[in-house]
Amino acid sequence: MNVLYFAWLRTKIGIGEETLELPEEVTTVSEFLDWLGQRGPTYLEALQDRSVVRVAVNQEYVPFDHVLAPDDEVALFPPVTGGLDGVT
Repeated sequence: MNVLYFAWLRTKIGIGEETLELPEEVTTVSEFLDWLGQRGPTYLEALQDRSVVRVAVNQEYVPFDHVLAPDDEVALFPPVTGGLDGVT
């Protein structure tokens, strides 16, 4: 599984991308985040407040109960805000 980290998550974890092999018991995004947090203090600190972490799998936003596949691309990033109102 290819994992991408963006914005302050990238800064806190210290890398922008890595390839991981998940244990068989990790099947959902929530379980993945739990497992990832156990990889070290930088991961734990970055992922401890799930309200500020968004997840995309294969470039689509997904909920934390989304089921993962071994060949998925998972991107972690903070909530996206901004833009200009009324601009088309």
